Amino acid sequence: MKAINILLALIAGSAASVFAQAQTHDALDLTYNGEIGRIINENCAVCHREGGIGPMAFESYDQVRPWAPLIQMRVANREMPPYAYDHGIGIQDLEGDWRLEQSEIDAVVAWVNQGAPLGDPDRPLPPLDLPDPEAWNFERQFGAPTVIIPSTPVDIPANGNDLWHKHIVASGITEDRCIRALQVKPRGAAKSVVHHANSNIMTDDGRQGMLTEYAMGKWGEIVPEGVCRTIPAGAEIRWDIHMFPGGLGAMAPGTIIKDNVVEIGMWLYSAEESKELKYKQDLALYRLGDQDDIVIPPNGFLMTQGFHSFDHPVRLDSFQPHGHLRMNAASLEIFYPETGRTEQISQVSKWSATWHHSHLYDQDVAPLIPAGAVIVLKQWYDNTAENPNNPDPDMWVMGGSRTGDEMTHAWLAITHLDEEGFEKLVAERKEREARNLASSND
Repeated sequence: MKAINILLALIAGSAASVFAQAQTHDALDLTYNGEIGRIINENCAVCHREGGIGPMAFESYDQVRPWAPLIQMRVANREMPPYAYDHGIGIQDLEGDWRLEQSEIDAVVAWVNQGAPLGDPDRPLPPLDLPDPEAWNFERQFGAPTVIIPSTPVDIPANGNDLWHKHIVASGITEDRCIRALQVKPRGAAKSVVHHANSNIMTDDGRQGMLTEYAMGKWGEIVPEGVCRTIPAGAEIRWDIHMFPGGLGAMAPGTIIKDNVVEIGMWLYSAEESKELKYKQDLALYRLGDQDDIVIPPNGFLMTQGFHSFDHPVRLDSFQPHGHLRMNAASLEIFYPETGRTEQISQVSKWSATWHHSHLYDQDVAPLIPAGAVIVLKQWYDNTAENPNNPDPDMWVMGGSRTGDEMTHAWLAITHLDEEGFEKLVAERKEREARNLASSND
């Protein structure tokens, strides 16, 4: 307890000097029973709760107040909520964006500088309305999943080397269907133990492809309206589950997990609705060079990059960089050969292996990429002591599948278009921009 008090005192001292300017923040109701409690309840308590994945609970003022200086520091540095996606660079309109608004960050900083007051005790916050930690993330939006596909159970030991569990299960799908949304969910304590869980589609007629990808912290995927990611009739699912005994992160159980199961929940369009969707979307792994070439020296750095193009127009629906413990940043650009112009789409500068996010672009701004344009992917690796996720900066790090190795790829969800569909989407955006410009001039 003494150590914790010392830590909090140090944090409070540094935070006061760094954020002194926030003291001029005009007071909304900068109390826990006012604006601050709303911010915490809507953005923090979903993880920081009894039985949640956060290391401490933030369900009441008494629970929040001792951690106020740390909350201030982590929020001001945009480390919490854990959604690594840079502000002010590229596309900012994202579905499922966890980032706080700058006004909310300023409010939290000012509240702590004012002594983190409770506010009016006779005006408490409304009761928390939190989903069950084991519930499906899209259940409130779409209802219960149409189909749930479990893996076969496997015991995960308390410690040891990386493990892989590969097997095939039936999907139960009897006719071709289009997917509205999907989520992969390890059961219970396995959330901090399952490093990734990839699922591939296999059919008797030889059709194969990626169904979905899961990595630690991933919330799920929503397929944009009007397009189809197909799960075919009679499909079997080939699971590839990577487990790290003991786990990573604050919720690592450090004990054996018996009969662990990973599940895929899918929300599907009806068979009739599925037939009406013309354009197909797929999720695929896009490499940034040859993984076998990854060599990061002790206390050294590395940058990888990859280039991808299509012979037809596409829309880029989501971006999810992937690496392990030494990766710390990623970017996505588009190069247009006809003009020589490069467009910055996304930048992630504080990436962490414990929080993999599929950054879903809002449909109105998702990049429309003409045939021949080049998707440019870059990732950076830091094998020094300055990387807070690095377990040992004195090691040589090579490319490989183990948690202590490194990988270099990104998952992209792509809608494949024809010229007619591409030109229609371009025209719709120009029309929308013209309307917005006209209304702003009124």
